[in-house]
Amino acid sequence: MRKWWYQRILVIILVLAMTMGTGFGVQQLEASEEKQIVSSKGSNAQYVIPGGMAIGIYMETDGVLVLSTDCIECIDGNEYEPAKNLVKAGDYIIGMNGEKIENKRQLVQAVNKLENSEVILEIRRDEECIKIKMQSVEVKNDQYKLGIWVKDSVQGLGTLTYLTMDGKFGALGHGIHDSETNELIEIEKGSVYNTNIIGIQKGQKGEPGGLEGVIIYRSSNKLGVISENTEDGIYGSINKIETLCGDIEPVEICKKEDIRLGKATILCCVNGMVEEYDIKIKNIDSYAKDANKGIIIEVTDKKLLELTGGIVQGMSGSPILQDGKIVGAITHVLVNDPTRGYGIFIEDMIKQ
Repeated sequence: MRKWWYQRILVIILVLAMTMGTGFGVQQLEASEEKQIVSSKGSNAQYVIPGGMAIGIYMETDGVLVLSTDCIECIDGNEYEPAKNLVKAGDYIIGMNGEKIENKRQLVQAVNKLENSEVILEIRRDEECIKIKMQSVEVKNDQYKLGIWVKDSVQGLGTLTYLTMDGKFGALGHGIHDSETNELIEIEKGSVYNTNIIGIQKGQKGEPGGLEGVIIYRSSNKLGVISENTEDGIYGSINKIETLCGDIEPVEICKKEDIRLGKATILCCVNGMVEEYDIKIKNIDSYAKDANKGIIIEVTDKKLLELTGGIVQGMSGSPILQDGKIVGAITHVLVNDPTRGYGIFIEDMIKQ
């Protein structure tokens, strides 16, 4: 890998050295060097660094996400649900009484400053911003509540799928949805962190297992930033490529039409380090309605089956390899058969 990067650096230096010449000369040189790079890795091929590393995920919502509404006991002894039929799960609170709201702390502060029950909330719903007038409930003298359950962040554990040569990454192979609303979470920003797997809850029929990890949310443990949460995965950039990937060689991206049924492998970190495990590709649907269910795989590796029972939560994003190429990534487990699961095509992930 280092040798490949040195070649890239040399190419950049040569291009810079020629900038004093004519535009035509620079174009010729760039075309020549591009040909050399392609020929050294194969004709017209795209390459990425395969992942398999466990990562800690932390994301902040774009506004304050509404989970549900609830009843509140008023100072008069009666119960009221002030936000019912006005605010709904999946809304994002972005303002209150003309004040911008970005997180729960700001929302709480705005509620604590209320001097009467009247509230005007600014809500983002289905990409449309609307204003809602409601009456808060006075619970004590000059203390009011809205009766809205909210959240402003999400955290968890997943698997890195790939890194590009300029440090961009894709992970999970599916989006992160809120467990209460099942809606894709709209994020303002996020980060990825080093994590250590400390335990495995083995998957069984009807009971999906999971990886247990320790994530220390501090700057020295931060690997990079998350910029997008999409239905096909989370995306961003890694600052510490060498720390995360070491000397891992890039692999070619496999086109959908070149994938075949049969033997393949996955890369994942369930036992303290990234290892390669045997699987079989059982079905390929290039036109699947759900992009992250285009591949069906079965775990056949005895060691992995002994460790996890098959596919468990936290393995989402584990890259699928076949014939030395990256094919896609694991996305879901079949609840009634943890040895089987779904995957997304790497071509669909890389489009993001």
